[in-house]
Amino acid sequence: MLIRDAHIHRHGIGDLRIDGGIVAAVGQLIPRPGEAVVEARGGALLPGLHDHHIHLSALAVRAASVDCGPPAIRDRDDLARALSHPGTGWLRGFGLCESVLDGELPDAAALDRIVPDRPVRLQHRTGRMWLLNSAALDALLASSTAPPGLERIGGRFTGRLFDEDAWLQDALAAAPPGLAAISRDLARFGLTGVTDMSPRNDPVIARHFAREISAGQLAQRLVVAGALSLADAPCNGGQLGPAKLHLHEAALPDFDAASAWVAQAHAQGRGVAVHCVTEVELVFTLALFETAGARRGDRIEHASIVPADLAARMAALDLHACVQPHFVHQNGDRYLRDVEPHHHQNLYRLASLRRAGIPLAGGSDAPYGSGDPWQAIRAAVLRSTRAGTPFTPDEALSPEDALALYLADPLDLSRQRQVAVGEAADLCLLTRPWHEARERLSSADVRLTLVSGRIVHQNVDEPPFERLARCQAPA
Repeated sequence: MLIRDAHIHRHGIGDLRIDGGIVAAVGQLIPRPGEAVVEARGGALLPGLHDHHIHLSALAVRAASVDCGPPAIRDRDDLARALSHPGTGWLRGFGLCESVLDGELPDAAALDRIVPDRPVRLQHRTGRMWLLNSAALDALLASSTAPPGLERIGGRFTGRLFDEDAWLQDALAAAPPGLAAISRDLARFGLTGVTDMSPRNDPVIARHFAREISAGQLAQRLVVAGALSLADAPCNGGQLGPAKLHLHEAALPDFDAASAWVAQAHAQGRGVAVHCVTEVELVFTLALFETAGARRGDRIEHASIVPADLAARMAALDLHACVQPHFVHQNGDRYLRDVEPHHHQNLYRLASLRRAGIPLAGGSDAPYGSGDPWQAIRAAVLRSTRAGTPFTPDEALSPEDALALYLADPLDLSRQRQVAVGEAADLCLLTRPWHEARERLSSADVRLTLVSGRIVHQNVDEPPFERLARCQAPA
């Protein structure tokens, strides 16, 4: 394939040839006989974007679930209408927020009044709690012993289930979901790669991912982070990513045991990715790396609250950070209302972390945030809430620096991927030049997405799409 007259990232206007799935030439090129030609008409040609923190299985099952949180759901009546689906089988909801129910989290009896005749499980917006009605409790406990995370008060199960996703999945005998639909959506955004950062990823899910890749259901390049056991059964067709340590401030692990776990991950040649959404979790993590030793590739996931002194310690340890800039837009009004004011300056830092020398990459945390990276890029530039309130605007990035969050090498966040001869032809072609696209930062501008030179998305409303039909088969 020859892409002509493109504004090639860091090259300027020119042509690009793809041969054998790699970039074969860049410059002023003459079409070969029979070669498929894409007229870019000055559109920006970028390296394909990479989502550095996503949860593919959770994102896939959400498509068959009911949205139970703001802004779609505002109050109890909205919730009742959303859950009024006919049927008898399981009903799954996501995103439930206390504000919907006047600041309360419902127990099984309260959910029975909304859904009395079928089992229902609602996931809290944090992803760490499930709320079950009586029919759900009966169905789950009929075949499984109650786990420690199933709350019991006065000898009665309340229906609130904390940090027990593995038990819930086993009790439901749930098979991993197919990924074809979400892969198509991600390709539409210009995403050519993803890092699945689910802490419970193990050889079973790795084999599922491998089957999805082999069957052509997952088009993106895949990096799989997760359990230490992944090193024994890596995902064929994917790459082994960091070991994931998921901290909870209320139940931090034994420090010596955690240090030994970090050492074991390093012995596998893997970095360690630590979930840090509170200051306490970050302090624990930094002490852990200072004691156990840090290696290149160790990273902080979310970095939700980072006081300046802790940023300096992160930089001294040469830690990387995977950030979610869109949370400031998505949740900023709630942060301003609920988070202590002295923490506002420490929430979801961007520019100051870059100035401290900490390599940054962007992740969606989908399904807990939007999977559209352009929304996050735009949020990183604007730094405002849904209501339009500025939120620590001195942490804003330029459009170029915001884009760079999604061009980082997934296994070395300090390295930027390039459009260059010899590199894989993982590319994103926009409908307009970068000097125009940078003012919009919209996924609507994605015209063509290619993985190893194979078209995985094309905007069929953008002529001349007929000329691209010859390129649909794998290169």
